[in-house]
Amino acid sequence: MTGYFIRRLLQSVIVTILVSIVVFLLLHALPGGLIRAQLGPRATALAVHNLTVQEGLTKPLPVQYLIWAWHVLQGNLGYSYKLNQSVSSLLSEYVPRTLLLVGSAMLLALAVAVPMGLWQGRRRNHVDDHVLTGTMMALYSMPSFFLGVILIVLLNIQVHAFPSSATTYGQVPFGQDVADLVLPVLTLFLGNVTYFSRYMRSATIDNLLEDYVRTARAKGVSQRRVIYKHVLRNSIASTVTMVGLTFPYIISGSLVIEALFNYPGVGLLFWNAAQTRDYPILLGVILVVTLATILGNFFADLAYAVIDPRVRYS
Repeated sequence: MTGYFIRRLLQSVIVTILVSIVVFLLLHALPGGLIRAQLGPRATALAVHNLTVQEGLTKPLPVQYLIWAWHVLQGNLGYSYKLNQSVSSLLSEYVPRTLLLVGSAMLLALAVAVPMGLWQGRRRNHVDDHVLTGTMMALYSMPSFFLGVILIVLLNIQVHAFPSSATTYGQVPFGQDVADLVLPVLTLFLGNVTYFSRYMRSATIDNLLEDYVRTARAKGVSQRRVIYKHVLRNSIASTVTMVGLTFPYIISGSLVIEALFNYPGVGLLFWNAAQTRDYPILLGVILVVTLATILGNFFADLAYAVIDPRVRYS
């Protein structure tokens, strides 16, 4: 197990370095470059030259990257051109809100998808299974922004139950703007519950056909005990794996949701930075999302080993 941890840690470090290099080079290759992003298209040649020297952009790209990487290791992710604020302080403000949004949606999706998939697996090809499968497939076929628009029409315009944008941001302490979270969380929840329930249903059907289930039934073990002690534990392992694999898609999906509902998270921060070519914010957000993706997959592997005692990492 220790050797596995060390290997995964080294892999994570290598992946993070490679992603940072690729993104660093791509941002420097964009039309206009970093200097024009700060000074604007009408800047004089003298101003461009002075800022280029000041920012150290006359040095070779490998040297620029090493300098930037050293600053990142010290917690310095640069300074926003447009917001006049350090990227580290911006991320410390926006990341918790995205984690609250994504985490709430994922926990609710798992809480519904696991028992739903287990029920569908037990009731395979019954009427209720067909109804739930059809409903999940309909939700699965809808883009997240379309689901969000439907929820806005139904729960905001028609019923006036919840706000369609984060109107209370900055007016109440963090964690108390619950009403602003309802529609974004519900949108992400509806998108994710379709993924997890489908995999849980398939895993339940597969496990019900295994030899250990027939053996347990032949020994007189009750149906409830077979389902909840044996089938559930073995079926949920595949769903946990899917959580780790789909985590980057959920994070990227939150960008659309945050822009749609004007929710002040990392996704909205990234979108605004892309519109204004605020490169330090773009690079900082990409690094944070990369790190979150790596950690999500790592913890999914650990949870898989805890759930299934047959899995041993050597």
